[in-house]
Amino acid sequence: MNFSDSEIVASVMASHDYSIAGDAPSADIILLNTCSIREHAENRVLGRLRELQHLRKKKPGLLIGVLGCMAERLKEKLLEDKDLGMRIDMVVGPDAYRQLPQLMADAETGQKAINVMLSVDETYADISPVRYAANGVSAFISIMRGCENFCAYCVVPYTRGKERSRDPESILNEAKQLIAAGYREVTLLGQNVNSYSWSDKNSGAEIRFSQLLEMVADLDPLLRVRFATSHPKDISDELIRTIAGKDNICNAIHLPVQSGSTSVLQRMNRKYSREDYLERIKAIRAIIPDCAISTDFIAGFCGETEEEHRETLSLMDEVGFDFAFMFKYSERPDTLAAKKYKDDVPEEVKTRRLSEIIERQQKHSLASNHRDLNTCQLVLAEGASKRSEANMMGRTSRNKVVVFPAGNTVPGDYVMVEISHCTSATLKGKIASE
Repeated sequence: MNFSDSEIVASVMASHDYSIAGDAPSADIILLNTCSIREHAENRVLGRLRELQHLRKKKPGLLIGVLGCMAERLKEKLLEDKDLGMRIDMVVGPDAYRQLPQLMADAETGQKAINVMLSVDETYADISPVRYAANGVSAFISIMRGCENFCAYCVVPYTRGKERSRDPESILNEAKQLIAAGYREVTLLGQNVNSYSWSDKNSGAEIRFSQLLEMVADLDPLLRVRFATSHPKDISDELIRTIAGKDNICNAIHLPVQSGSTSVLQRMNRKYSREDYLERIKAIRAIIPDCAISTDFIAGFCGETEEEHRETLSLMDEVGFDFAFMFKYSERPDTLAAKKYKDDVPEEVKTRRLSEIIERQQKHSLASNHRDLNTCQLVLAEGASKRSEANMMGRTSRNKVVVFPAGNTVPGDYVMVEISHCTSATLKGKIASE
């Protein structure tokens, strides 16, 4: 989401005659787009801001700004707190990017430049993002903003505001522009894409996410379509059938579970039980048998017992996730959990439980990749492998990374790759056909 927002910021800046600098020392303005989902993320931002201060010696007029969720959460503190040991010129929330040029003009006069007002209707639907760091093959399209789920541990509803959906016509037009520019894959983004809803002003008909997904897929059969992220309480059979019915909608669903314990899920305010989640997994596997399922886990949430932790491990064994993002619980100020519960799981216990979750997931990821050995997989080539220019990397429909000898393959090609080796994170093979 922040990557997509940064492309919107780049577009706003470009429309006022700014261009992207090659690196920080050559920049006149440095903007850090931030995340507040975990304390570690905020600490990294503060560290980066301190590192950048030395650039002011060579360029006294340099402006440094903080954008996004951290700006929204900390507000004036970033401008006024002398204990931070740094100077920040601008603080701009995720709904105020249109005001950046004016805020920069204010900052140049020495004023405190801040706008963290949240909007009930801003979607940036009319702004064409500048794909300044994209690979030319895959791109993000933000279809909605905000969140109203209020999970107990999460700051997003407070930093990104109410849910609002983009006009589907603007989404389709953006996808058409990407296709015309040669892009082969788009990912539709939202804090909870299942909440997407748009009422046609003429007919009054409501367009839901499953319909929007199908509309984007119908634009071009060679365009792969992905989405992130679904909330388990909202993913419907209709959406699952839509995925199954279109060859170019990728067979990969990211469905964050967070915990395998119903009692922990209740404290998290996730609005589903372990049994509800497993029922949705069963539906996915019945309708899309070869669908890859990835998830998120939080280790050591408030009050988590050893038995509740073991329930998470047993859920992992029952589902067999292909991939997972795994974290220790990090209390965030002003969330429901911070107000209602004590962060009472010792740090060493959180660390040990997270290690057990990671170890369990690596086994499942390796088993999943082993099942692909000696098969041919359709891969969309994205670019050179990180380790060698002689190899190309790409992804399957199931979002698995594949590395193979490049040969004559260029980014954007579809190739059939015969899988011969694997690790828990990567498939490796050779081209069978293009």
